[in-house]
Amino acid sequence: MPDLQDPELFRTVLDSLQTGVSVVDRNGKVLFWNQGAERLTGHKRHEVVGRSCRDNILLQCNDQGCVACGATCPISRTLHEGKPQEAKMQLRHKEGHPVHVLMRLAPLRDPHGSIVGITQSFDEQSFGAERDRNGHTLAQHGCMDESTGVPNHEFTQFHLGKNLSSFASYHLPFGVILIQVDRLAHFRAAYGPPAGDAVLRVVAQTMKNAFRPSDFVGRWAEDQFLAILINCGDHGVQKTWERMRKMVTCAGLRWWSDELTVTTSVGYAKAQAGDTIESLLNRAAGSLPQPCTVPAASASAISQASYGDSEV
Repeated sequence: MPDLQDPELFRTVLDSLQTGVSVVDRNGKVLFWNQGAERLTGHKRHEVVGRSCRDNILLQCNDQGCVACGATCPISRTLHEGKPQEAKMQLRHKEGHPVHVLMRLAPLRDPHGSIVGITQSFDEQSFGAERDRNGHTLAQHGCMDESTGVPNHEFTQFHLGKNLSSFASYHLPFGVILIQVDRLAHFRAAYGPPAGDAVLRVVAQTMKNAFRPSDFVGRWAEDQFLAILINCGDHGVQKTWERMRKMVTCAGLRWWSDELTVTTSVGYAKAQAGDTIESLLNRAAGSLPQPCTVPAASASAISQASYGDSEV
């Protein structure tokens, strides 16, 4: 029977947790990185342990943008104040997309009470896992875009038609967020088609993690994704649009030896009386930072459905 007081046993328990756990010293060097941290970030232990958080292995962002080392850094703040901290953060996954986590930090003290390091624990706060389960069913019926893992254009158009029909019949509010991937043609020309596909996957994964389970996220065009915000009023649509504009600051990926920064242009529109697919999306495209051409919709099957009245 193992000795329950053996420190190695406690280390084994910490290492096996699904929650991400790490320990850094006062200089920010990573001393411990468990299996949960590997699972959530994609970074293996040997890639992280011994390196400094100042190396930006996991680019950390909050609602105000990316956090640099300094007073705003959660580790620096915990060292300075000497008390536990909690914050909602975005960590950049090894594959490039942001991972939304609830980060908890606490000072680690020696027997004399001096702070010798910081413990961090974090859990994912996103809806991606639920979308992945739903996506498996859609894939079985040919409704998924294989290259990005989100519903394809045809199913997205069908879903948009359903919501327009519900709005016309029952005035159930909804809005759309149009996400255009910037410089996709440049990535394909400079790094090859696989790099362009990788960029699209990063954006798709970011979108899947960003919206509520009740919202719909799908592919609309070669360089565009569409989010349909179900039962969402004027304030909710604009609030979501503002949040999405901030999120893209954490997207990026490493392609061989190059660090590719992935940005998107985000537009939005709320449904209005008499809207068609074309008129709704043209308004969303008109709110993009630069002029954008939205492909015309083909004939779509429109069905009616009823929903609740929640709001973002």
